[in-house]
Amino acid sequence: MHRFIVVGGGAGGLELATRLGDRYGDTGSRRRPPRASVTLVDRYPTHIWKPLLHEVAAGSLDPFTQELPYAAQARWHGFEFQQGELKALDRAAKRITIGAVLDEDSLELLPPRVLEYDTLVIAIGSTTHFFGVPGAAEHAIALDTVAQAERFRKRLIAACVRAEYQAAQPMATGAGDESDESGEAGPRIQVAIVGGGATGVELSAELRNTAQVLSAYGLHNLDPRHDVGIVLIESGPRILPALTERVSSATAELLAKLGVRLMLGERVTEVAPGVVRTASGKRVRADLTVWAAGITAPAVLSQLDGLDVNRLGQLLVRRTLQTEADDDVFALGDCAACPWPGNERNVPPRAQAAHQQAAFLLRAFGNRLERRPLPEFTYRDFGSLVSLGHFSAVGNLMGGVIGGNMLIEGLFARFMYMSLYRLHIAALHGYARMVLDTFAHWLRRTTLPRVKLH
Repeated sequence: MHRFIVVGGGAGGLELATRLGDRYGDTGSRRRPPRASVTLVDRYPTHIWKPLLHEVAAGSLDPFTQELPYAAQARWHGFEFQQGELKALDRAAKRITIGAVLDEDSLELLPPRVLEYDTLVIAIGSTTHFFGVPGAAEHAIALDTVAQAERFRKRLIAACVRAEYQAAQPMATGAGDESDESGEAGPRIQVAIVGGGATGVELSAELRNTAQVLSAYGLHNLDPRHDVGIVLIESGPRILPALTERVSSATAELLAKLGVRLMLGERVTEVAPGVVRTASGKRVRADLTVWAAGITAPAVLSQLDGLDVNRLGQLLVRRTLQTEADDDVFALGDCAACPWPGNERNVPPRAQAAHQQAAFLLRAFGNRLERRPLPEFTYRDFGSLVSLGHFSAVGNLMGGVIGGNMLIEGLFARFMYMSLYRLHIAALHGYARMVLDTFAHWLRRTTLPRVKLH
């Protein structure tokens, strides 16, 4: 049988493996014998939709209720799961090497393994780009994984508890007595978010809600608006530079109403314990620093047996999503530099692009099994949405949705944003299970606090 291997269980990779397994894999049905073997490889045992990580960091979403075990998905949809990190590619022998899997005590669970393929799809996503800024990797928290998001959440709760205790002490001089670059006394807790893209903007809004909920549940008696400061630092002239200026301006106004301070045109030059410094000489106090300033492709891609990459480390692919060097190796999602006809830039690294590419490859692989020519991928931009927590959402709808470009915000935008995740669930489980999952999620939210408190 034809051997498909999909490396990377993100939005696009997991959707592709699931649909390939349903169509060609071993689903246990006597009426449809398997036509191909499908294997998914990922270094983690569970999947979570990456755009949700800012909610995990803010505590407004419990990751353990949203994680999907790859082994269970494989059992339900006719593919095999192999845990391990991609280490090497041998294109001549058509095989990949994946690394050993260690437990929490650094004991080996699984040794390094070699897997053979006929068609290989690389969909390992992206990672945080620190741009070589001194101290950024050591003293700022990125939001690439659940573990990083949980680390930030726990440190935020600890900072609130600590600040309240210090404020209650006689003659206490808390961190909030320090002044920042404006010369005014700062809040008792200050969170600095570096990067005014979607992740930074969404996290800043969610944190405002978190501060209010933590106060309401008695974890601290600080004023959630004045004692918990949020600073969003962006090197460009406006936030959300990848979106239209109308969306950027509307979002900036909403963040101002939430008490989020914007520092625009400020390039960060150093991150040190408790402080962020910018090129203009400003010094921003930061009890917690989050780095959300950009993404880059994982370093392993530039080491894969002759596959060409661009300056961001992404694999260069043709419009068929085949790599330029090898017709049997495909790439999709954030790690692929895919041409976008009629545009100066490539297909943007968004979840909707990965979803479209996964659906495209499912059709293309049908042609491949029947030895017919492959079609070419065409990206359709349906617009972008940015969540501001339960307060609001803002974005623009484009192209096939409305036939033009329209700014949307408020309740309708919030509904559209929530629908994106539900469509992802439907792609993995079908619409019936998606409806049940939505109802179960609503029940959980009615019986639990709005923010994880421990």
